[in-house]
Amino acid sequence: MSRKIVVLLNKKAFTMSIKAFLGMGLLGSNFVKAMLRRGDTMQVWNRTASKAAALESDGAKAFSDVRDAVKGANRIHVTLKDDASVDAVLEQASAGFSPGAIIIDHTTTSKDGAVQRTAYWKSKGYTYQHAPVFMGPSNALDASGYMLVSGEPSVVDQLTPELSVMTGKLIQLGAETGKAAAMKLMGNSFLVCFAFTLRDTYAVAKAQGLTVDDILGLFQTWNPGAQVEGRLKRMTSGDLSKPSWELDMARKDTNLFLEAAEKGGTHLSILPTIATVMDEWIGKGFGQHDWTIVANDLRD
Repeated sequence: MSRKIVVLLNKKAFTMSIKAFLGMGLLGSNFVKAMLRRGDTMQVWNRTASKAAALESDGAKAFSDVRDAVKGANRIHVTLKDDASVDAVLEQASAGFSPGAIIIDHTTTSKDGAVQRTAYWKSKGYTYQHAPVFMGPSNALDASGYMLVSGEPSVVDQLTPELSVMTGKLIQLGAETGKAAAMKLMGNSFLVCFAFTLRDTYAVAKAQGLTVDDILGLFQTWNPGAQVEGRLKRMTSGDLSKPSWELDMARKDTNLFLEAAEKGGTHLSILPTIATVMDEWIGKGFGQHDWTIVANDLRD
């Protein structure tokens, strides 16, 4: 059974739950430090034992055996690498699970993996709740950033108070199991593309003798990020036969990007692929449509 410690302070009783945390990377270790500061009793484990042991100076109790790390804990938090590592570690740890323990997994995983784990652990008598995050180590330490949850409403409602204190905003996505995982992957795909977009933007700028300050100066006056919502709506539901920027013209400019980079001796990562996709749509006869026609095959 789960254990609890009751502390009397200023004649008020405060309940400190015993929690286990598996995975002491940068994110997990800072989550643990923040939990300790909030008064939780933390039992920690990491495959590389030294990373867990380092948290003992902050007040956590480290275990080399994951089965021992989860004993007595009614909440088992997880931040690991992927579906395979989550499945392997939880299976190994399960011999030490307390009856009714709730597993809260912050790992970025596949949607299918989250759905399967929810059903599997329910069949074993435990609750599995996926709660992926848009948070870095500093966010985990100061409870900022964003955490996503979806699934059984009664479980989400039960966990909302304790998850809310771990993050700046807890985003509830409804009753669909696995939707939080899907939304996290979608968001991360944007972040990856965004980074490579900035990389190619910098490459085109550098090839023409422009500096980072030049880029920042333009973006401070003209904010392309303000176009995201409108561009997505137009791309997915607008009338693309009435262009604001023709695909032919966008392709002409893309060729200028490519030429400038080649002349300046800088390497481009994504613009050559973009040019290829544009050429495919122009070849289909859509050159005089809005340039966002390149996503037409994805429209509902």
